[in-house]
Amino acid sequence: MTTPLTEYGTAAAAPAQPEDDALWWRSAVIYQVYVRSFADSDGDGTGDLRGVRSRLGYLKELGVDALWFNPWYPSPLADGGYDVSDYRDIHPAFGTLADAEALIAEALALGIRTIIDIVPNHISSAHPWFQAALEAGPGSPERERFWFHPGKGEHGDEMPTNWVSNFQGDTWTRTTNPDGTPGEWYLHLFTPEQPDLNWNHPDVRAEHEDVLRFWFDRGVAGVRIDSAGLLIKDPELSEVPEQVAPGQHPTEDRDEVHDVYRAWRRIADSYEGTRVLVGEVWVPDAARFAAYLRPDEMHTAFNFDFMSRPWRAEELRASIDLMLAAHAPVGAPSTWVLSNHDVTRPVTRYGREDSSFAFAKKRFDTPSDLELGRRRARAAALLTAALPGSLYLYQGDELGLPEVELPREVLEDPMHFRSGGVDPGRDGCRVPLPWRGTAAPFGFSPPAGAGEASVSPWLPQPADWSALTVQAQEADPGSMLWLYRLALRIRKREHSLGDGAMAWLPSEPGVLAFSRGDDVVNVTNLSAAPVALPEHDRILLSSAPLVGGLLPPDSTAWLHRAA
Repeated sequence: MTTPLTEYGTAAAAPAQPEDDALWWRSAVIYQVYVRSFADSDGDGTGDLRGVRSRLGYLKELGVDALWFNPWYPSPLADGGYDVSDYRDIHPAFGTLADAEALIAEALALGIRTIIDIVPNHISSAHPWFQAALEAGPGSPERERFWFHPGKGEHGDEMPTNWVSNFQGDTWTRTTNPDGTPGEWYLHLFTPEQPDLNWNHPDVRAEHEDVLRFWFDRGVAGVRIDSAGLLIKDPELSEVPEQVAPGQHPTEDRDEVHDVYRAWRRIADSYEGTRVLVGEVWVPDAARFAAYLRPDEMHTAFNFDFMSRPWRAEELRASIDLMLAAHAPVGAPSTWVLSNHDVTRPVTRYGREDSSFAFAKKRFDTPSDLELGRRRARAAALLTAALPGSLYLYQGDELGLPEVELPREVLEDPMHFRSGGVDPGRDGCRVPLPWRGTAAPFGFSPPAGAGEASVSPWLPQPADWSALTVQAQEADPGSMLWLYRLALRIRKREHSLGDGAMAWLPSEPGVLAFSRGDDVVNVTNLSAAPVALPEHDRILLSSAPLVGGLLPPDSTAWLHRAA
């Protein structure tokens, strides 16, 4: 049984956004789709592309400008699809290449562009290149595309380096020769199923440039570049020194990586309409970060600093100032994001005593006041939507979904296993979305037919999610979904919002107040007491009702004032 494509009111096709809108990306609202957990059309418990197509009307009504898809390629799913075995096809569980092409076209007909994920640092150990390298043996041309290296020590049984994995654990795995003897080691900054590519090799560069063209030819409007700063490694395999000179870390943010993105930008610019390059760039130094956004490299990069900060006015203001200053020299807009498929959801994070985020401190059984977290997440939603630049929204945040603490036996994330079971991993923010009804699977999968048993989603949904479904929230003007729909509608209507100027306004301690243009003011109250609003002629939107004309704690208001 399949879900009809008209579900949730797919509207008559609206005119597509004009291809000559060269600056669309500077103010865009971009919705992140984790396909496996978005909508299941065929009842197998796994989300798919036909499921996304069936909900395009919902996304249009929400008010988004583009969709960013996590990797949808064939993959053994050792790391949620970031272990790619074929960059030019679709994972069978998600559909076919024809489904992807139809989705791209149907979304564009509604004025919604498509951004896909490119994973250039590594591939799957099941990829034909890596399988050929294992077969070919030491010293072969096939192995030169990767980082195969003899081990240290008398018998080569020590790893070539002591580099630290992003997923904890070792960064090298030893191979076995055809005769059963221990062989060379290969590098993987993530899991052993994700061997790192050697970007000094011309085949690697040519292959990825061809992959870009493959998807641009199919109408995608941009690519999100995973682990963008990790591609180039020190060929001398030097260890990480105590003090690292800029550009000289053996595996991160090396100067030579910029040549890769200059070549990619030339390809993107050769197509009609702006095809954007969006980097996942974890670089703490502001100047080094901005270097990726020079006019001949990427268009934008993710701003992770803001979402890692605790819910304190001085912290958030410092982050806003830092990121705007970092982007200013290269004229690029900042991006604003509260969460993604790797990060604890805002409703849970902001309800904790320590409301900041860092991978290293994730633990099971960390208490959270979800009511407090929900108020703060509503306020944060308006705050980020008011900041200058583009806005990213992770699926389910518009419903106020909390992080799910899943039973250990259903976890799949390698971060959990490689931490020795200490880290709960990232599956808690990847639980399938609730669409309708009062019991699982909450419309994520189609209803079972007569005599058929319902199929469970690939991750279990909490039984108490009935109040958080799209159906329930559409009927509740006070819901998170209504707040997001109104905010995105106003953001599109008010020309002062999106890309453009911003100026801080005088405010009480614990309050963030700033103007956008001449006529819009944002006020976010992170203090413990209600505060008076500055002069205005009307309230555009508030995350919580005013109390006696005052903005209560953990709330944001958008104000309009006569220009």
